[in-house]
Amino acid sequence: MNGRKRMSQADLLPDASMMRPYRPPLSQVLRTLGGDVLTAAYLPGDPHLTVGEPVVHDPDDPLEERPGCVLLAVGARAASPAARELLRRAGRHGYHAVVIKDRGAELAPLIEAARQAGVALLVAPEQVPWRQLDALLTAATAGPGEITTTYSAVGMGDLFALANAIASTIGGATCIEDPQGNVLAYSNIPGQEIDEIRKLGILSRKTPKRPTNRTEYSRVFRSDAPVGFASLEPGHTPRLATAVRAGSQLLGFIWVLDGTPPVVPGAVQLLEDAARITALHMLRARNPSDPQRWQRAETLRALLDGATSESAAVARLGLTADTPVAVVAFAPVGPGSEPGTAVASVADLISLGCEAWHNEAVCTTGWGKVYALLPVTPGTPPGSLVRVVTDVAASVRKSTGIGLHAGIGPVVGRLADAPVSSRLADRVVRVLAETAGGTARIATDEQVRSRIALLDLAERDEVAAGQLLAPVRRMLEHDAAHSTTHAATLLSYLDAFGEAAKAAAELSVHENTLRYRIRRLQELFDVDLADPAERLVIWLQLRLLHMRGEI
Repeated sequence: MNGRKRMSQADLLPDASMMRPYRPPLSQVLRTLGGDVLTAAYLPGDPHLTVGEPVVHDPDDPLEERPGCVLLAVGARAASPAARELLRRAGRHGYHAVVIKDRGAELAPLIEAARQAGVALLVAPEQVPWRQLDALLTAATAGPGEITTTYSAVGMGDLFALANAIASTIGGATCIEDPQGNVLAYSNIPGQEIDEIRKLGILSRKTPKRPTNRTEYSRVFRSDAPVGFASLEPGHTPRLATAVRAGSQLLGFIWVLDGTPPVVPGAVQLLEDAARITALHMLRARNPSDPQRWQRAETLRALLDGATSESAAVARLGLTADTPVAVVAFAPVGPGSEPGTAVASVADLISLGCEAWHNEAVCTTGWGKVYALLPVTPGTPPGSLVRVVTDVAASVRKSTGIGLHAGIGPVVGRLADAPVSSRLADRVVRVLAETAGGTARIATDEQVRSRIALLDLAERDEVAAGQLLAPVRRMLEHDAAHSTTHAATLLSYLDAFGEAAKAAAELSVHENTLRYRIRRLQELFDVDLADPAERLVIWLQLRLLHMRGEI
């Protein structure tokens, strides 16, 4: 053999003394986990900063020396001097990042301490448990061989390969679904049986409708651990299921059939581990190609949802705290406006249109809408926002054929008040949906302020049964008992300011028929339409009941 020694497999492996701990870039970890789990309040200037595994720190224990790692500051209060001192000590001990919980405190002093210490300051929403944050960070910073050999072979975001890996590890056919029960991926390992329910789910790419679906999914959603389901009917294989979460956000579900052969011993713990790894894959799978735009979008979503502080938002959005801003809510309407699909198809176009108005504008999606945060330069003419929103909506319709209701919230003086503008923008969209029907419209909160005031009254339950006027209560009871429409008739009449012709057209009845019905209901229910105060209160109560869908 020409005198050379044949190398064994062991010789091909690197010597342990030559191996360095795997440390991914911090920017990659933040993109993988997303703003629902972590946001950066301060990042040192090094764009190639890497991080190691998370270290949980109890404030009563001495600080470990773990250079390059991420310190989880359990119990630290952002506003306390102790938190600033912990950051300084973390810097001296070589930590690259410190995580605190965002409880709405002012972060500026802590950001300054992080800058002086040379460490990244990361913020987690208050509702994310430390245990889950530790697990997600551990998975996000794990090296290629540190999770398991099976999972490490799966490309990040390849959910079909991941489903096969889970099925191979646990021993049962596996399906990964989104929160609405749509099938995102499924395993296809030979020899693992699937039942009729799973076959239908794979063929239609959605869990088939069954009477027990709501109960089963609710059980899985509420549980902190995997849940087992016995066979409920012939042909229904027992299964294990677990929710996949990133922080408080539900990403989806994993279902594993426990058929023939059965799942392996310890399957529940293995499925819990699989959910943690699946969360990373699902987060990575939804990431867009532009990390910076995605990061700003996630920050805006957290700000509007109350899941991050003004200080953290300022650091991530590149805006000053006292920047005047307005929030616009865009909601698809008309043909092609199915939730989710339509929003995804118009989000980029809306972003581009808003960035043309101001290069620091930022958009995010959620709750069936696209939200745009628009910085407003002092002295901007009042009609400018309406014009830019009109142009954006027109561009979207021309490019996609999808119409948009657009609600323009008021301009607020600080970034922290963006949620106030967002809530009013939401109310405008709701008013447009109720009054404009399928015709796309644009309005400011001032233009529909009366309708918004009615929404406020309706949500405060100002028309509880005990507060109704006696004539209104008797009218509703009669309608319910005899399938009549006295309440709807009177509401249409009052909406038309007593114009019988207009109200009759609205109800599709003859004008004389309407007049007869109004006279009759006044007699039946002792309604005094000659009294302006009673007329106003009756109209208000009927209008609020109509908005709640009770008329």
